[in-house]
Amino acid sequence: MQIFGELVKRYWRGKLKTPEDLEELTKDIKKKYGFNNEDIPFIRDHIRVAMGQDPKGDIDFEDELSIVKNSKEIQQPIVAKIDGPCEYCEEKECSCKEVCKYEAHIYKRKQGPIIVNNKCLSCGECVTTCDFGALADKIEFMPVIDLLKDESTDVYVTVAPAIVGQFGDNVSMGQLRTAFKLLGFKDMVEVALFADILTMKEAFEFNHLVKSEEDFFLTSCCCPVWFNLTKKNYPNIFEKMSPSISPMIASGRILKKLYKNIKVVFIAPCVAKKAEIKEPGLKGDIDYVLNFRELKEIFNALEIDLEDLPGDDKDQASFGGRVYARTGGVSFSVKTVVNRLEPRRVIKLKAKKVDGVQDCRKILDTLSAGEVIESNFIEGMGCKGGCVGGPRTNIEVEKATKKVNDFGEDSLIMTPFDNLNAMKILKQLGIGSIEEIMESKEIIELLTRE
Repeated sequence: MQIFGELVKRYWRGKLKTPEDLEELTKDIKKKYGFNNEDIPFIRDHIRVAMGQDPKGDIDFEDELSIVKNSKEIQQPIVAKIDGPCEYCEEKECSCKEVCKYEAHIYKRKQGPIIVNNKCLSCGECVTTCDFGALADKIEFMPVIDLLKDESTDVYVTVAPAIVGQFGDNVSMGQLRTAFKLLGFKDMVEVALFADILTMKEAFEFNHLVKSEEDFFLTSCCCPVWFNLTKKNYPNIFEKMSPSISPMIASGRILKKLYKNIKVVFIAPCVAKKAEIKEPGLKGDIDYVLNFRELKEIFNALEIDLEDLPGDDKDQASFGGRVYARTGGVSFSVKTVVNRLEPRRVIKLKAKKVDGVQDCRKILDTLSAGEVIESNFIEGMGCKGGCVGGPRTNIEVEKATKKVNDFGEDSLIMTPFDNLNAMKILKQLGIGSIEEIMESKEIIELLTRE
């Protein structure tokens, strides 16, 4: 983050224009943070990753800045391995092996971890566990700087529900909106608003698919780790999963439907969302993803004091949509709508909520083995505590959960069913009533994965 902060300061102020400018940045970082000459390839690679590019090892800077200017997306893989630091690790086996033991199993002591990209869930835990900077996720902010400075392009920012409280106890969502506008964004929109819309869709799907005590339904909302874990490893269970896109993807699709030729940047608590926007069928819905830690460093680098800003508050989402950020939030929200749609329903929604990759695997193994469980709505979150426990959050899970719950309770809208903002959007998309969500081919395509 410190290297990223130095990069942001210079690029924002127009002081990075040539490869020589990047070499000067490398030397300044070496001097400021006490690196040695043999660490220069390591510094260069972290600068490259902070620019959203692949490491190149012991190669001088060449076309990195022109790549930023000309690229429209950051390329896979999201998590990059940087050579050098592993030799300083005193672990007999990489500590990241324990983090990733559920997916990638290939490790060699001298080389450090080998990322198996067709297995990697992009959960980001390995990045935060490594103390030596051998693993890093690419940062997508430099192309965003160019977009924000382009007066002909409107750039919207959509924020994950878990963002509440991540930037200080005294920083409101309204102050965050003001800060984003100072950066050049057109407006900030709560992704919880789009969670409300998807909640209604999943409630209809649940009512349609769960007709007996033996039926069950898996939510696909929110977590790409949960979605991809199921898709890659449990094809028989994947058939029971909702085809709905995530609220993040919905925010981009719907905003781009309502406003032409815009760009949309999402602010996330995790690394996995950076990978999600690059999946086939989802590309282009969200242009770039930044996480909470990156955003905090951006505010620091550009000397934006959030607590001193005036608030620009808007009540966009329901309690149900806002608590998507923590374990059980999706289940609660969908259940409120199911109960409103069919108050006398014989088969009630009984939720099973699991978080963390290990517990997600356990419930999927149980379901795959055909074992009976006392639930018919399965919610999985890849991180402990849900999105508030993401690897790129700024505060601890317990505090973040309380902040989310309090912010949800502050909403003037209790359930997605009551959200007039959601209904206004649906009307702009040609939907006259909630029931038409499942009747309109255009809306189904808009809110469904290919």
